[in-house]
Amino acid sequence: MNKNKTSNPKPLIRFDWAIKRLLRSKVNFGVLEGFLSELLKCKLKIEDIAESESNKENKEDKYNKVDILVKLDNGELVIIEVQVNSESDYFYRMLFGVSKAIVEHIKEGDKYSQVKKVYSVNILYFDLGHGSDYIYHGTTSFTGLNDNSSLSLNAKQKEFYERECIYQIHPEYYLIKVNQFNDIAKNTLDEWIYFLKNEEIKDSFKAKGLLEAKEKLDYMKLSEPEKQEYKKYLENARYQNSVIDSSFRDGKIEGKLEIAKKMKATNMDSKTIQQLTGLSAKVIENIK
Repeated sequence: MNKNKTSNPKPLIRFDWAIKRLLRSKVNFGVLEGFLSELLKCKLKIEDIAESESNKENKEDKYNKVDILVKLDNGELVIIEVQVNSESDYFYRMLFGVSKAIVEHIKEGDKYSQVKKVYSVNILYFDLGHGSDYIYHGTTSFTGLNDNSSLSLNAKQKEFYERECIYQIHPEYYLIKVNQFNDIAKNTLDEWIYFLKNEEIKDSFKAKGLLEAKEKLDYMKLSEPEKQEYKKYLENARYQNSVIDSSFRDGKIEGKLEIAKKMKATNMDSKTIQQLTGLSAKVIENIK
């Protein structure tokens, strides 16, 4: 038995489905409040979950994509995205999401000082970018081209902006690369990431919101219609993963065939082609 797991873990609902169906309800705000408190390292309160065209249900609902816009009681906005399948232009999508939230939440004629602070929280189940960590935080900074000094706010600006640093005015980005987490929870935020990866909450975990998540996201407490909806969601997710995997494999095989064809054109011997491409002798023989 794995000692790192609970002895009799409850079957918990996947976070990507929960955030799409259950966590939008005000009675369940405590789960998201706990998660965001651990991530942003501050006390916060959710005022509302904003509804937008990208949140609304439709017949072409994508099971691999979730986005939710959280309004905090201090006026700040938090975009939470959960992405399961790889998306090559995801960095652009992050930028678009933040820009759209800023534009949608300022009224025509308002001063620039009314622009909302936006946090972009991205929970990813695929590898994005090149890096060894599993949590990345991005902020805006201004650096001198000549002396490499950092631009800061003066005393008057700090009073006007009610901020200590420039980055606190601009959007902030968080990337959580779930699959790169090694399952060793060194702190309370890691406990949340453990849950995101394993759909399990250990009895020893103390992170804000996890106790409530353990209660609210218990599969056995779903109604029968909700259970059927959840099962359908999982089936769709499995199907999409299968299609993507098949497409990837087909693409790899086609690539190998093309390489083998070029090798044959240079009169390379079949055995060498077989060693370099992994294709069988019979397949190589039939390449024209």
